[in-house]
Amino acid sequence: MTKQPAPNDRPIVGIVMGSDSDWPVMEQAAKALDQFGVSWEATVASAHRTPERVRAWVDAARHKNYHAIIVGAGAAAHLGGVIAAECNIPVIGVPIEATSLNGLDALLSIVQMPGGVPVACMAVGKAGAKNAGVFAAQIIGRSNTEVAARLEIYREEMVREVEAKAAALERRIAQGQ
Repeated sequence: MTKQPAPNDRPIVGIVMGSDSDWPVMEQAAKALDQFGVSWEATVASAHRTPERVRAWVDAARHKNYHAIIVGAGAAAHLGGVIAAECNIPVIGVPIEATSLNGLDALLSIVQMPGGVPVACMAVGKAGAKNAGVFAAQIIGRSNTEVAARLEIYREEMVREVEAKAAALERRIAQGQ
């Protein structure tokens, strides 16, 4: 699951998930980062099953000087909080639908972090993962003019898409369809 960066393009965002079954959701974060030209790498680590792997990964993330970490986790969703407790890199949590509670358990686990150990929380599932990628790009865009410019283009494209859809709907209504 690790995307190999170009030789001079070190990853600046880490994507971590509790299980490889989370990749279809978390891939949306990777696609968003790709859209903004932000290099990333991804792995699987479990706060409960492989706590030493999580600690080693966070230590490596600090040395790699990541700008943000996107974490996908379901059920108790402790992974983001454990990572946030181990470093000062911004952590963005994505609740995953992994139990019969459809991600509500993960959502509540991520948003209920104690004061002083923040984890930003996105929506449950693919939309949340996409937003996590956009949010990480916004963090990076504060100090990277190329990423900031791509974000502006992205927003302009969203406006054009909505305007085109509105015009098409209004035409269909006017024609009685």
